[in-house]
Amino acid sequence: MTATDETPVRVGVFGLLGSGNLGNDGSLEAILGYLRAEHSEAVVDALCGGPGAVTAKFGIPATRLHWNRAEYRTASRAGAIAAKGLGKLVDVFRTAAWVRRHDVVIVPGMGVLEATLPLRPWGFPYSLFLLCASGRLLRTRVALVSVGAAEIRNRPTRALVRWSGRLAAYRSYRDAQSRDAMRAMGVDTARDEVYPDLAFALPAPETSAPSGSPGTVCLGVMDFHGGNDDRARAEEIYRRYLDGTIRFVRTLVEEGRPVRLLTGDDCDASVVAAILDAVDSPLVTAAEPASLADLMNEMTAADTVVAVRYHNLICALKTGTPVLALCYAAKSEALMDRMGLGAYCHPAREVDADRLLEQFRELEKHAAELRQTLAERNRAAAQQLVHQFTALTTSLFPSNVHPHAPRKAP
Repeated sequence: MTATDETPVRVGVFGLLGSGNLGNDGSLEAILGYLRAEHSEAVVDALCGGPGAVTAKFGIPATRLHWNRAEYRTASRAGAIAAKGLGKLVDVFRTAAWVRRHDVVIVPGMGVLEATLPLRPWGFPYSLFLLCASGRLLRTRVALVSVGAAEIRNRPTRALVRWSGRLAAYRSYRDAQSRDAMRAMGVDTARDEVYPDLAFALPAPETSAPSGSPGTVCLGVMDFHGGNDDRARAEEIYRRYLDGTIRFVRTLVEEGRPVRLLTGDDCDASVVAAILDAVDSPLVTAAEPASLADLMNEMTAADTVVAVRYHNLICALKTGTPVLALCYAAKSEALMDRMGLGAYCHPAREVDADRLLEQFRELEKHAAELRQTLAERNRAAAQQLVHQFTALTTSLFPSNVHPHAPRKAP
C-alpha cells in the first residue's frame, strides 16, 4: 500500500504497549508526539500487548498482539500447550494482515533487541520477527527507532533478534553498545545511528530549587530476579536486592529522611508492599504513577533519586535530579555515563547496603554540580532527538518531505 495525495499515510505502532510498563508507554507517547507534530495527516493505530489501555490512554485504535489471550501464562496442560502452538501459527497470518494495511510500522524505543530480563524466544522475539518479515515481504517499511539491544547467548532468541534487525527497513539505537551488539550478532550497522532514548523527547515538569535541609529521597523499585542467564539463581538475586534495599531505606528513615517509593511496571507493586511491611514508618510512602510524567513530577519534588528501572533513571535524569543507579544491565551504566553520572552506579545483583549508602552520600555531597551537568546533557539530548526525528521523516516518509522550519527542541 502506498499513500497518495488523496490517501493519508497509514502508520502502525508495535510493541508491548499498554501492558503496565511505563517506560514502553512513554516511548509510544514520544513517537505519537512526533507524528502529530510532523505528520498530522497520518492515520495511526497499534498492534500491542494491551490494546484497551492504549486506546484509552492515547486515543488510537489498537489490536491485540497475540491471538492466544493466555500467551504469557505458563502452559502445563495439554489444551493450553496446544492453544499456544496454534496461536503461533495464527499470529503469522494476523501479523501479516495487520502489516499489509500500513505504509509504515514503527517500533518505538524499548529494549526489543535484548534479553536482559527473563525472555523466551517464542514470546516477543518471535512476534518481532513476524513483524519484520511481514514488512519485508509486503513492502511495508518497518522502523526500529532508538531501540535497545544486547548480545544474546540463547541461540533461538539470538537468531530471531538477528533476523528482525536484518529485515527492518530502518534501525537506530539508544546507545552505542546496542549498535555494537547488533553488529556482533551479524547485522550490518554501517548506516545505523545512535540517538538518546525517546523518553528524552517528553516534556519535563518545571523544576524547583532544592530545599536547604535534607529532603525526600525517591526510591524506584523493581521486581528484579536477574536476567535470562540468571534463572537458576533468580530467587537468590531477588532476596539480596530486596534485603539490601530494605536496609538502605531503614537507615534513611533512622536519619529522619522521607522516602517515596516509585514503580515502573505493575509487577513492582509486590516489592513496594514488602518494603512497607518491613519498614513500618510514616516517613515511607508509596506513589502510584500511571505515566512517565507522573514519575517525573514525583522526582522533581525530591532531593535525590535511587532507581533500578531504566526509564525511572531517565525520568530522574530528564528532570535534572541527581540519581544513583542500581544497574541490572550495561544499558544503565551507559546511560549514566552519557549523562555525566557514571560514578554513581551500583550492581542490582549484588546490593551492598553499606556501599550503597556511601555512594548515596557522595551523590548528595555533589548534588549542585550534578544538577548543572544534567541541565547541559539534557539540552544536548533534546537536540539529538530533533535530528532523530528528521532522519526518521527522511527515511520513512520520503513522499511527504518538504522544506519547513526546523523543529524546536522538545
